[in-house]
Amino acid sequence: MVVLNSAELAKEALVTKFSSISTRKLSSALTTLTSNKALVAMCDYGEYHKMVKKYVLSSLWEQMLSNLGLLYQKLNHHHRDAMIENVVNFLSSKINDGCYLVELREPFQSELFRLALKQSIGKDVESVYVEELGVTLSKKEIFQILVIDPMMGAIEVDWRDFFPMLRWVPNKSMEMKIQRIATRKRAVTKTLIEAQRKEIAHGEEINCYLNYLLSQEQTLTEEQLIALVWESIIETSDTTLATTEWAMYELAKNQTCQDCLHKEILEVCGSEKMTEEHLQHMPYLNAVFHETLRFHSPVPIIPPRYVHEDTQLGGYNIPAGTDIIINIYACNMSRTDWEEPEEWKPERFLSDKYEQVDMYKTMTFGGGKRACAGSLQAMLISCTAIGRLVQEFLWKLKDGEEENTSTMQLTTHKLYPMLACIKSRLSGTSSEQSY
Repeated sequence: MVVLNSAELAKEALVTKFSSISTRKLSSALTTLTSNKALVAMCDYGEYHKMVKKYVLSSLWEQMLSNLGLLYQKLNHHHRDAMIENVVNFLSSKINDGCYLVELREPFQSELFRLALKQSIGKDVESVYVEELGVTLSKKEIFQILVIDPMMGAIEVDWRDFFPMLRWVPNKSMEMKIQRIATRKRAVTKTLIEAQRKEIAHGEEINCYLNYLLSQEQTLTEEQLIALVWESIIETSDTTLATTEWAMYELAKNQTCQDCLHKEILEVCGSEKMTEEHLQHMPYLNAVFHETLRFHSPVPIIPPRYVHEDTQLGGYNIPAGTDIIINIYACNMSRTDWEEPEEWKPERFLSDKYEQVDMYKTMTFGGGKRACAGSLQAMLISCTAIGRLVQEFLWKLKDGEEENTSTMQLTTHKLYPMLACIKSRLSGTSSEQSY
């Protein structure tokens, strides 16, 4: 096994030597949860990957060339705007109710999951009867089965992954636990798909990712269709939440940075609500987003890849059969690439020392031919949410909140949800009044 801890070597592996290091090496848990590499993010590079990545890009962006595509994008834009406004309104109601402290994670997570469902299957779902499981599930239970359980299962360690020669030795408790998670999330996803299939069969137009996949159904197996729809839901629901919460945590901790961002918002937006259209004119907000990706990498370690032919990295010979792991956290904390990497400083991306390309050295969205297909939407949601939350409220951390640290799942979340005192910038109403 070879672990890469520098951005230069990671780039060489992801881009320059991609043809030699393009095969995913997944753990036993991930292999089961991803339906044997059926996801865009987890499949090996080849014809299947090219096909399903094209489906993601086509359903989200390329359709903009057609009238249906324009309608679809307008609908997605509306869904994203509504999601962010719902979070803002929820926090405003907490202030009006005299709440001393507010938690961002719960409302943001709830609205993000609602958005994921609308974009993936065409509608929000409050409850669903799953015949295969024999139960009616609430929305909270659906979220647990589709998002939380698989994320926790993905980091389960099967000791046989480290000793392949002993693969024949049973590990029943591990296998049963992961299989149960996979079976439940498959059953729920299949039920959601079947419900939408019936509506489409009755002539209802549903503009969503599922609708596009069904139009390409002859190229996909049933298992692949279920896996791709589930992937769309879970990927929208998780990493964007982690990045946005960490960004708001850092802004609440660094009042000077928060003031700089608010000043930029006033200069660009005036009295208008900030929207996605304003993002191209907001370099400081962009710097906040990318510095958060660097400092709090949502995916600190890229899943292993398998070297399938002899190659070289950094001048060293790497034989076929070697596992390659890219340590994103170490790359983003390297003093060779970053000045004072242990400090959260958005201004670093505005300095003459850094160029536009440096924003992508964080490698959060991968690189080369395997770059994340959903990176643009993640940026739109997170940046717009950060901007609106700072435009609407003044944020201040609860005393002692700085001591809360990150925790490791498949993605890096705060150990505890961020608690902050917020003050409306418009009305002067504040949760600090009783703080």
